[in-house]
Amino acid sequence: MTEPLIIRARVLAPVKEVRHALTDPASLRVWLAEHAEVELPDRFAFWGRTTPEGDAPHQRLLHADERTVRFAWLLDGEETTSELSVEAEGDDATIVTVSQTHFDFQDVITGKSIRGVLQTYWCQVLANLAEHFEGRELTPKADYTSADLRATVVIDASPSAVFASLTDSEAISKWFGFPIEIEPRVGGRFAMGGFDNDPNPAKVLELVPDRKLSLDWGPGTGVGTWELEGSGGKTRLTLVESGFDESRPPHAGWGGMLSGLAELRRYHEVPDWQPMFLA
Repeated sequence: MTEPLIIRARVLAPVKEVRHALTDPASLRVWLAEHAEVELPDRFAFWGRTTPEGDAPHQRLLHADERTVRFAWLLDGEETTSELSVEAEGDDATIVTVSQTHFDFQDVITGKSIRGVLQTYWCQVLANLAEHFEGRELTPKADYTSADLRATVVIDASPSAVFASLTDSEAISKWFGFPIEIEPRVGGRFAMGGFDNDPNPAKVLELVPDRKLSLDWGPGTGVGTWELEGSGGKTRLTLVESGFDESRPPHAGWGGMLSGLAELRRYHEVPDWQPMFLA
């Protein structure tokens, strides 16, 4: 078996409050899932449209204490293990760590198993948790029951500022939390990991300054489009994925774009911004 997937994020709240949010059903229904039921030490369950295979609860609680919640999660016929743990970072910040077994990046590429969405799913969840404690409007999460991959947010920044952060390699690498290089012209490359590390970069299809950016992700993957509309010094940003096989929507990649969208908003709106996700 491969090593567990590990994701760490900083939440700006005391560790006791964050730990409560991990097991309080009302809080869970805000940042984790549409539906949640918790009765410690026997039950920890969540389900709904924004949960992979969320037609019903598929979790079995394994352990819960003041620092950790661990549960078995049946996904695509395989029982995986998920763990959420908290660690204080001073008095007013908490590091939340997710450990997830049975994640294989090949499932991201092939779409063979729903487990391929787990990395970007947990990034969305942790982004929502951080936004919840910051008192911010939560970023939309992926709906795993739908092939309509569309999301709209309002960013408290001008279209020119937002567009620059989508088309400048240094800026996009900062807020997305991963090295990205882009040639901001029609026909230019958009390379995850940089030009030297991405043998099949996306291609810029459309580029209208301060208004629109479209990328062709490659055969079978579809096209990602960012549309910007300014009003009152703010930007209404609509992100759309299209042109993919609707019988196999690219939910793993879509979830990554949504968690990135959460950080893009914070990048423009949070004073003295620091990434929520830790290396």
